[in-house]
Amino acid sequence: MGQSTSRSFTERGLVVSVVSSFLFAGVYFVTPLLAPASAESLWGIRNIVTIPLVLATLLTLKQLRLFTDIARRIRARPVLLVALVLCGFLVGAQLWLFSWAPLNGRGLQVALGYFLLPLVLVVIGKFLYKDRLLWWHWLAAAVAGVGVIFEIVRVGTVSWETMLVALGYPVYFVLRRALGTNHLGGMLWEFVLLSPLAVFLLLRELTAGDALQANPSLVWFAPLFAVWSGIALICYLLASRYLSISLFGLMSYLEPALLVVASLLIGERISSGEWPMYIAVWAAVGILVLGGAVQLVRASRSRRGGGPAG
Repeated sequence: MGQSTSRSFTERGLVVSVVSSFLFAGVYFVTPLLAPASAESLWGIRNIVTIPLVLATLLTLKQLRLFTDIARRIRARPVLLVALVLCGFLVGAQLWLFSWAPLNGRGLQVALGYFLLPLVLVVIGKFLYKDRLLWWHWLAAAVAGVGVIFEIVRVGTVSWETMLVALGYPVYFVLRRALGTNHLGGMLWEFVLLSPLAVFLLLRELTAGDALQANPSLVWFAPLFAVWSGIALICYLLASRYLSISLFGLMSYLEPALLVVASLLIGERISSGEWPMYIAVWAAVGILVLGGAVQLVRASRSRRGGGPAG
């Protein structure tokens, strides 16, 4: 029963991880259409709109206790509130950067951070959580690692945008697991605690900025954008819960590969010297997709036949 449940969680995790990657790539692609709205105001509306989305998801899944249990833990140990605020700022910084980068022509630098992120997560999963990796996990990590190392050596430095993604998210995931808040209830607390700042930034844009006059479609497009990105984030965090941190990290290669496509479509360009890294990462993505597909087929056959999955 335990093994069957574990396989079920892994399969769910793989599905929501892929869905999240495509949704986030779409968010990246349409963000320039929201100009001249500031990245801060876009983060604000995303934060505000995501709260009812997460709440509705918890009610639909009948898991509201995940939120209320944390409230009881806070009453018993108020210092937990400080840790939740820290988690909120960690994820808030990532969401702000995700809007700021495509608005400022820095999409490829952020995509490189997402290329590095899975490697960092694989190392953390293996040595901190003792995750078990299959041979194709190792192969994908090695192929991608060669490409990323080549790029770092070629350029000689790493941008702050890249480092914020590659190191910020691992700290966030590890902290949430250590606190026992790595679920949608924990995410709801993080967004609720940052909502006063989000409201302030949004009101500042509405009262002092001229974005609405310059782009009237923001009235309906910005809320739709926030709903879209909120669903993507929910899928992303569900994947982080269902998958081992190493497999979650390896599946995360799909997102930056799609972010590169989105960045190219909005006008950024890959230089000739960068192609070896991108070819290596796309090869790693192919290995992960093929390996994951084989794993799902074997699991499906095992359930139908009643035997163990090979």
